[in-house]
Amino acid sequence: MRLVLRQSLIIAAKDTRVFLKDWFGLGFALLFPLMFVLGFSLALRNIGPGDERLTITVATQEEEGVSHQIIGALAEESIVDLTVMEYGAAVRAVEDGDIGGFVAFPADFTSDLQGGLPTKLEVVAQIGDPETEAAILGFANAVAVASSNTRTAVQAIVQLAGEEALPQDMAAFGRDSDLLRFETEQIGPVEAFNAGDFTVPGYLTMFVFFAAALAAEAITRERANHTMERLMANGTRRESVVVGKYLGSVYRGAMQLAVLWGVGLVAFRIDLGFSPATVIMVSVLMVLTSAAFGVMLAGLVRTTASASSAAVLASLVLAPVGGCWWPLFVTPEWMQTLARITPHGWANSAFNKLMLFGAGGGDVVLEMAALAAFGVGFLVIAFARFRLSPHAS
Repeated sequence: MRLVLRQSLIIAAKDTRVFLKDWFGLGFALLFPLMFVLGFSLALRNIGPGDERLTITVATQEEEGVSHQIIGALAEESIVDLTVMEYGAAVRAVEDGDIGGFVAFPADFTSDLQGGLPTKLEVVAQIGDPETEAAILGFANAVAVASSNTRTAVQAIVQLAGEEALPQDMAAFGRDSDLLRFETEQIGPVEAFNAGDFTVPGYLTMFVFFAAALAAEAITRERANHTMERLMANGTRRESVVVGKYLGSVYRGAMQLAVLWGVGLVAFRIDLGFSPATVIMVSVLMVLTSAAFGVMLAGLVRTTASASSAAVLASLVLAPVGGCWWPLFVTPEWMQTLARITPHGWANSAFNKLMLFGAGGGDVVLEMAALAAFGVGFLVIAFARFRLSPHAS
C-alpha cells in the first residue's frame, strides 16, 4: 500500500509539473472560465427579483361609503402602487390578460360594516398566475383584518358614548382617521441576484470537468507511445498509475478552485452564502468527482483522437444540461429533472441553494451524497477498464 501511494504521488507530481509548463493548458483551465464568467455576468446582470413596489388593482361596487375611504387611505401608502378601476372594466382587463387580478369591495360592504355583519371582499385572478394570486389574496386579507379592527374600534367608541348602534354615516370618522390607516413595513431591500453568484460556480463546474476530461487525451497519448509500459517495466504497479493520474487531476482541479473562487470573491463580489464552508466542501467533492470522470474516460477510449472528441462532446452536453450555462431554477421542470442524471446538475443545484437562496449545510446533503456517488461510480469503472497498453482489451 505504501509503495502504491509513493508511486502515485510521484506520477501526480510529474503530471502537475507538465501541466504548469503547458501555457495553453493553463490558459484553458484558468483564464477561459474567467472570460466566460465576465461575459455572461454582464449579459445576465440584474436577473432575479428587484425591489419593486407592490402593484394592486382595486375596484368597488359602492358609489360611496367606507370602501372609498379605505381605498383613499391605501393610495397614500409609499410601497403599495394602487390602481383603482371600475368593477366591470377590471373584470374585462383580467379576461383580456391586461392585469393579473384585482380586489373588489361588494355593493353591501358599508351596510354590512355598519350593521355589525361579517364583511367580505371579492378576489378575481387569472388562472395560472400563482404569484399575482398570492399577492392579491394577501392584500385582501390585510384589508379584511383592518376593516374588522375598524368595526371593533367604532363599536367600542359607540358603546362608550352610550349609543346602541353604529352611526349610519361612517364618513364622520374621516378618511384621515387613524381607524382607517394601514401601516406597511419593509423588512429589507430586495436586490437582483449578483450574476457572479451563479456564473462563477457554473463555469467553474464546467471547466473543472472539461479539464479533467481533456486529461484523458494525455493519458491515451502516454498509452500510445508506450510510456505506461515502460513504467510497468520499472516496477510501477497498475493501481499506482490509476491513482496517480487521478491525484494529478485533483491537483489541477484544486488550482482551478483557488483561482476562480479567489477572483470571484475579489473581482465579482460573489457571496458564498450563510455556509461558506459547505460551498468549499461541495467544490472539493466536485473536483474529486471530475477527476474520477477523467480517469474513467481514459479507460473507456482507445485512441488519442477518440479521447479528445469524447472529452469535448461530454463537456458540451453535460454542461448545459447540468445548469452550467444558465441557472437551473430558470429552466423548465423537465430540464431540471434531466439535470439530475449529471454530476454537474447536482453540483450547480447545491451552489444555487447555498449562494442564492440562503440554504445551510443540511439543505444540500442530498446533492453532496449524489456527487460522492458519481465519484465512486466513476472510480470503480476506471479501475475496471483502465489499460496500460494500447493493445490490451
